[in-house]
Amino acid sequence: MIAMTLLVMMAVVVAVATVEVAYEVFKGMVSPPGFFLGVAELLDVFGLFLMVLIGLELMTSIRMYLDDHKIHAEMMLLVAITAVTRKIVIMESSSKEPLLLFGIGFLIIALALGYYLIKQNRPAADS
Repeated sequence: MIAMTLLVMMAVVVAVATVEVAYEVFKGMVSPPGFFLGVAELLDVFGLFLMVLIGLELMTSIRMYLDDHKIHAEMMLLVAITAVTRKIVIMESSSKEPLLLFGIGFLIIALALGYYLIKQNRPAADS
């Protein structure tokens, strides 16, 4: 019951976020100089688009849980990789401290390695 409620709420959030992405693209296209999105607007749209993608992946993981009552680590790692990618895309260029970049790089390597190991250990029938 709780998982189904989460799925419905996530569907509403994703639908609203999709409308917001469409609105931002439309607003950027009709405002002067017309049919042109600047770099800042593109970064905003990419950030919103990746947020919608994260929501869709979370909906998929909830639906997979409802189907077989198992939490799929592979799907969770994909959501995490997408979230880190979104953070990189929307990160301000002035806030790129070396330690932060090393941390994000290490996080990406750890998530990718975890995903690889899960894919390698999965039985051939599930592939």
